[in-house]
Amino acid sequence: MPMSSSFKDRLLPSLTDISDHFGTPFHVYDEAGILATGGGLTRALRGIEFREYFAVKALPNPTILELMLRMSYGFDCSSLPEIALARMVGAVGQDIMFTSNNTSGLELSAATEFGCILNLDDITMIDKVVEFPELICFRYNPGHDRDGCQLIGKPLEAKFGLRDDQIIEAYRRAVERGARRFGLHTMVCSNELDYTHLLETARMLLRLVDRIGAALGITFEFINLGGGIGIPYRPDEKPFDLVTFGRELRDLLDSFGAAHDGQVPKILLESGRYMTGPHGVLVTRVINRMQKWREYVGVDASMSSLMRPALYEQAHHHITVLHGDSCLEEVVDVVGSVCENSDKFARQRLLPVVGEGDILLIHDTGAHGHAMGFTYNGRLRPKELLLRQDGTVRLIRREETEADYFATLSFESKELNLHDYTPHELECVSS
Repeated sequence: MPMSSSFKDRLLPSLTDISDHFGTPFHVYDEAGILATGGGLTRALRGIEFREYFAVKALPNPTILELMLRMSYGFDCSSLPEIALARMVGAVGQDIMFTSNNTSGLELSAATEFGCILNLDDITMIDKVVEFPELICFRYNPGHDRDGCQLIGKPLEAKFGLRDDQIIEAYRRAVERGARRFGLHTMVCSNELDYTHLLETARMLLRLVDRIGAALGITFEFINLGGGIGIPYRPDEKPFDLVTFGRELRDLLDSFGAAHDGQVPKILLESGRYMTGPHGVLVTRVINRMQKWREYVGVDASMSSLMRPALYEQAHHHITVLHGDSCLEEVVDVVGSVCENSDKFARQRLLPVVGEGDILLIHDTGAHGHAMGFTYNGRLRPKELLLRQDGTVRLIRREETEADYFATLSFESKELNLHDYTPHELECVSS
């Protein structure tokens, strides 16, 4: 959806100067907007024992993570580099939840050593944890009981989580390994705008902890509803009703507590997109006007800067022109320079007429924008800026350079001479 009026009022008057000073393209994030969204989330869940674990994958920049830590948030990490980023800004121990999938033994051992909350994605991982922690969590996949969504897929087809017929056995085996504290996690949908969907997820997990507890005589410290709170990318979409969600979640937890001697698990969320998505824009400059079978606006950013429109057919990012005249409009495709026809930020979009040198703003890039970038075709990822509350603009990540691109071609020589081995010996080497 269009950037907030507050973000717009603070950014646009100086955007030409910012673009000239730093050079386009760049993602710029709104510090005030991120902190306001965090405050709104806390207020909506007031009266509930709650903690947000920011999904680092959404915007893995230390400056942004410092904002999250300032709000006493934890971090949801899915790899060792993400754990390293969280630790870099001061997160320790159970400030970090390690939710990975298809996880290596090395990752499990490192996450355990750092004291992270292990959120295991498969029952086979139990035996691969060398030093089993006192606190353990499992990711649950409800299968045919829930519909899922297009971004994650149907639960029956998703690669994430334990089946219902595995979940009690998983906790039983965890108890045998020494676990004494327990959490339960699921993430059924991503970018969901209907609050009742997430409320049903909470209801599902409460039923499940009741069933597991009755079977094994254990209690749960927390249930993690996952991420999934969406943002309205299209101007006509309605935002997630967080206030009503908070009120109805409190009622649900009160009912659960009344039936369980007041024992209610803590609520965790791992919002990423909701926290930062609306508070980022990709600023790019028109470098070509092209006439083919369609009218094309070529910009200096490419899908290496924002892959969502190419990756997800339904993905939509609102686009505005910095000094556009809405009285003169045309239908265009907005494209980058990657040699793929999917390298399009917009297809057949009605926009003000633009020329070379004009500045476009591509909205809602504060999550899964820069983070999903890549270097195909040698099109390198852009810089990141932060618009701070005091009105200053700070570089928080430089753009990639050719030196970065070629860095992995500088390495210590290493080779294997296959002529030195018999076929049997090669089998031993490969194994």
